Amino acid sequence: MLSIVVPVLNEAPNLPPLLAQLAPLRARGCELIVVDGGSDDGSAELAARAGVTVVRSSAGRARQMNAGAACARGAALLFLHADTRLPPDGDRLVFEALEAGRGAWGRFDVRIEGRARMLRVVGVMMNLRSRLTGIATGDQAMFMTRAAFEAVGGFPDLPLMEDVELSRRLAKRAPPICLRPPVRTSGRRWDTHGVWRTIVLMWRLRWAWWRGAPADQLAARYRCRTRG
Repeated sequence: MLSIVVPVLNEAPNLPPLLAQLAPLRARGCELIVVDGGSDDGSAELAARAGVTVVRSSAGRARQMNAGAACARGAALLFLHADTRLPPDGDRLVFEALEAGRGAWGRFDVRIEGRARMLRVVGVMMNLRSRLTGIATGDQAMFMTRAAFEAVGGFPDLPLMEDVELSRRLAKRAPPICLRPPVRTSGRRWDTHGVWRTIVLMWRLRWAWWRGAPADQLAARYRCRTRG
């Protein structure tokens, strides 16, 4: 079984299309777990009415994803953002890659959808960077065997860069499987704050992270720069 874990915080507008898109995967036996971090817009209730397993957790993407993984029944885990859509056969692609012995973890290529034409280029560069560095991000729908997830202790309890740090730990054990069929993710962050401004901000934060800056400090900088 593949368990798909979706952390949410006030994602009611995104949940109906996400649940509809994942319905065929659920019909094929995939487990879907929505982990609510304290939404006040009815996200948890919406997911529950759709028959999805709902887990409540303290807020924080890392904590929420770890909480979902803790109650998941699948031997393989896939972590999906609420505004990201898998390819129609995403479950089969993951199973085939893991069962073929190509590795114990991986991610999809990503295509960013939004108003700015530059977002297509941003997605291409993200995919290239991931192939060169062996580092994946949450936007790329990271997946892994449960054994690999548990071997590195799950997501580190960080307010930012939890996906980068997890993939760094996994990459020490084996390079990621890079699936070319893309997931489609929302470009709302880039559309809201500007493409170049967001690119520069994320590169600065990542550079500071590699130089040892504390994650809580980086999270505060991120919130300050993206406020409003």
